[in-house]
Parts: sequence; C-alpha cells; structure tokens
Amino acid sequence: MLGIFNSFSVDMGIDLGTANTLICSKTAGIVLREPSVVAVHRKTGKVLAVGQEAYRMIGRTPGSLMTVHPLKDGVIADFDMARIMLHAFLKKALRGRSFVHPRFVISVPCGVTAVERRAVIDAASQAGGREAFLIEAPVAAAMGAGMFIREAAGNMVVDLGGGTTEVAVISLGSIVHSRTLRMGGRRIDEALVRYIRRKYNLLIGLTMAETAKIEIGTVLESTRPATMDVCGRDLVTGLPRTQTLNQNQLIPALAEPVRDIVDAVKTTLEQIPPELASDIMDRGIVLTGGTALLRNLDRVLSRETGMPVAVAEDAPSCVALGTGKAAKNLNYVRRTAGVPVRKK
Repeated sequence: MLGIFNSFSVDMGIDLGTANTLICSKTAGIVLREPSVVAVHRKTGKVLAVGQEAYRMIGRTPGSLMTVHPLKDGVIADFDMARIMLHAFLKKALRGRSFVHPRFVISVPCGVTAVERRAVIDAASQAGGREAFLIEAPVAAAMGAGMFIREAAGNMVVDLGGGTTEVAVISLGSIVHSRTLRMGGRRIDEALVRYIRRKYNLLIGLTMAETAKIEIGTVLESTRPATMDVCGRDLVTGLPRTQTLNQNQLIPALAEPVRDIVDAVKTTLEQIPPELASDIMDRGIVLTGGTALLRNLDRVLSRETGMPVAVAEDAPSCVALGTGKAAKNLNYVRRTAGVPVRKK
C-alpha cells in the first residue's frame, strides 16, 4: 500500500494570491488557475461555491449569500475559508485522487510575520499536504521569469500582484534588499471605481473596474485611444446607465497607485550598494504579476528610473512557475526555508 501511495505522490507549487490562486505541478506545469473567492451562506456558513464559480457571483448574490476573499494583502485573513478553498483547489488539481498527499512549495510576501507564515503552513497541511515549505514571492517570481538569481550578481524583480507589490534585489539566490507595498491590482480597481463615481456620477462594481483596467487601462496617453462601455448605476437617477470611456480618460485614476509603485522602485535602488545597482543597469528590471500587464507601466518605470525595464513572458504565472521549479529542487528549498511541517 505504501508503494502505491508513493507512486502517486506529487510535489506542487502554489501561488496563493489575493486575487487568484495558481497550482503548478513540477511535471505538468500549471494545472489550476482560479480566483481566490469563496461563496458562503450567511446563516449556516456552508460553502456553496469556490473559485471561478464563486467569482461569477460577486455583486449578484441574494441577501442570504456572500462572497469572501480569504486572503488580503497577500496573507490569510480568514483561515477557515482559506483552508476550505485550498482543499477544493487541491482536489480539482489532483482530479479527485484523494489518497494523494503532495508536498507543497507556497509563495508568501516578503516580511510576513511568524503568525502569518504559520497560518499558511497550517492551511496547506489541513488541506491535505504532506509537507509544506514557504518561498518568498519575489524569489519565486524571478525563478519563474527565468532570471539567473543564483549568480553573484544583482537582479531586480518587481512582482505586481493583486494585493501586494514587492520590489526585491536578489543575489546568490537570496533577497539582498526588498520593499513591500500592501497594494496591488485590487487597489487600482478601487481607484477606478472612485474616479468614475466622482467624475461621471456612475457607480460601478469592482468586477467591471477590473474589466476596464484589463481592456483599456493605460498609464500613458494614446493618440488613438481605445474605448469601452462601462455599466453601472446612475447616482442621480438611481437607474442603470452605460458610459463610454476611452483610455486617456482613465489615466488620472491610475496616477496615484502607479506613483506609489515608481517610488518603491526608486527607493529600493537608492538603498542598495553601487555594485548591485551596476548589475541591474546591465540586466534591467523585470516586472512580473498580473498588474505588470498594465499598458506602458514598463515605459513609465524606465523613464523614471533610467533603467531598462521588461515585462516577463507570461507575467501573471511567474510566481506559480517559480514555485513549481522550487518543487523540483526541494533540497535547496529545505536549506533556505528550514524544517517543513509534516501532516499529522
């Protein structure tokens, strides 16, 4: 029986993100990509949907239901919901093979507290993991982007996630200096909601704001701006209304969060040794995470820092791909992450 168990044992990397959760098998690549959302009955607490199905319910639930985001700012905010969500995702990724207990490598933001780290490990263990290791998200992102981080040279990665933005300089496989902002793509969505409400007296939901950000969001003016119809509730009449917006009209809404990102990168560059700064000038800054796809963000960062800036290939998946690579080399992870917590 033990031989059968071991033959099906797998190692997996998990990007447990504020907006989305990705699971990467060390052999099959990314096997799951789902929103980090749970739909719950308000009175009984019964979980009715997880992931994409729950995401479609946001803003559309009756009073008896609510949608919950178990993670906030990159860390677990609701332990029970995170455990249930992770268990459901694991079951889907393993295609129902409930007897399989994989080893996990899970990304966490830089600077998380011991309590926050323990919450992630406990959630993974209770969701069915045999062993759980943690890896800092910028390191995983750099690995997933194909950066040569084990060399004695400076590498800068800016991981722009849904709940956090992390700027890190990595050398010899470890973070030399980092800066974490508890803001990300979701804050940009909220900024769009506030701006459209104030400018056009139109109240839209976060889902519509996210769609607008993806479809036409940009941080530099365009001579031929694309347009999009956004739907919401007119704050004057109280009735549904559609407003046509173009790319250039959304730039003021994005100015503040983009400025925070630029300032974090510049502050990090100012605090590192000149040798590392020279390396980064040669190698450039690499952007990862879903928010890295915001149009012209790389051009703005390059203009403000004077450094070459590039968006990683498949930027939204870099952290997950990096955890998958780490799962292939658990001996290295053990040396850097310490002793794992075993499932009892």
